[in-house]
Amino acid sequence: QVQLVESGGGLVQAGGSLRLSCSASGRTFSSYAMGWFRQAPGKERESVAAISWTGGSTEYADSVKGRFTISRDKAKNTVYLRMNSLTPEDTAVYYCAAAQWGYGLGSSYDYWGQGTQVTVSS
Repeated sequence: QVQLVESGGGLVQAGGSLRLSCSASGRTFSSYAMGWFRQAPGKERESVAAISWTGGSTEYADSVKGRFTISRDKAKNTVYLRMNSLTPEDTAVYYCAAAQWGYGLGSSYDYWGQGTQVTVSS
């Protein structure tokens, strides 16, 4: 079992930055690929970024490529999403998730956090 807790969301002006954190519990966290997703009101959930269990491979949605950076710190059992140059279109609830098998934006994820709200004002 893996429990995930997101933090770091909030209200930011357009052009600003935020860093989301996803703290994980569970002995096997380091062996899971991780992903960040978001869901805006009235829209489907969107895959945003993914990182392999080693941390050596990352993948990004076109909508965030060049602005968002996913990383992981195995010693802290934490995954981060650094978000720069935010726009109102980035407003959503952001979720982290863990995948026991596979890696990538299209992978199947087994465990999910509760989400953290990100609101970008214009």
